[in-house]
Amino acid sequence: MIRKLLLLLAGGVLLAVLALGFSAWRLHVALEQPLQLTEERLLNVEPGSTPGGVLNRLESEGIIEGAFWLRLYWRFNLAPQPLHSGEYKLVPQQSMRDLLGMWLRGEVVQYSLTLVEGWNFRQVRAALVRQEALKQELGELDDAALMTRLGMPGANPEGRFFPDTYRYIRGMSDLDLLRQAKTRLDQVLDEEWQKRAEGLPYRDAYAALIMASMVEKETGVPEERGQIAGVFVRRLAIGMRLQTDPTVIFGLGERYTGKLNRAHLRELTAYNTYQIDGMPPTPIALAGREAIHAALHPVDGKSLYFVARGDGSHVFSETLEQHNRAVAEYQLKRRSDYRSSPPPRPKETP
Repeated sequence: MIRKLLLLLAGGVLLAVLALGFSAWRLHVALEQPLQLTEERLLNVEPGSTPGGVLNRLESEGIIEGAFWLRLYWRFNLAPQPLHSGEYKLVPQQSMRDLLGMWLRGEVVQYSLTLVEGWNFRQVRAALVRQEALKQELGELDDAALMTRLGMPGANPEGRFFPDTYRYIRGMSDLDLLRQAKTRLDQVLDEEWQKRAEGLPYRDAYAALIMASMVEKETGVPEERGQIAGVFVRRLAIGMRLQTDPTVIFGLGERYTGKLNRAHLRELTAYNTYQIDGMPPTPIALAGREAIHAALHPVDGKSLYFVARGDGSHVFSETLEQHNRAVAEYQLKRRSDYRSSPPPRPKETP
């Protein structure tokens, strides 16, 4: 009797060992299997997805086998770990173990959008619409409703976002990205405002942002930004109108077709600095940190005028007589390759 019990016990232990061995082997096979793909593809893991559900989907699509064993592995080894939502890049011959590691580390595919210095808000909205991976929430929202959604009811959106490259993942919305850009602008503007020069004609940081937007539109030459700001500040100090073309162009909106004429300069709009005193009511473009810094640190001097040379740079003059001579040389006799902005800089080679 005892011998029979021992034999049964030994048999049970052997079966258990064999079962464990088989399970370990099946789990090893499942983890080390290569993904059955012939080309790269993206796996979109929606928020709220479970590991089991995603594994079952991969098995139903013929990409993996043994989803049952992988679900067990996650339950007993990785249960406390979150499954990060987002898109994952699946590569032919990538192992299932590597894919699980990507899930645990949240190595999702990232996209990027660059908001460019000098863009107006229409251009920002157009760029957001072109981002297919962004969830589109702006839709038919007008600017007022949009700013309310961003927690700034009554604010004008022009110039309120920092020009930079922003990274995002599928599932984020256009409003999410604008919140990032708004927060970044607030941070940069506050940092620069705290370090501003003394004696500036700005009632607050927003007024400085308006000035920075005009500087941004007038020149892309880094060393000229402070000089441009200096001219504008000196004009404000003596009650002279700013007379800067970019504000006129902004005021024309979509009516501007690429060429300013005298009728445009005589047209009264809230942004025509040939017709109004002081600065326009809002920024006219996205201003980068360098333009903001220049607006808050204008270069000292006596120049009150500047005119574009045609290569992106400017000639600065102290008197109207000097300015008129520069206009005659660079504007009335324009070179064939005339440019109002600097040529693109060549890309740096690594």
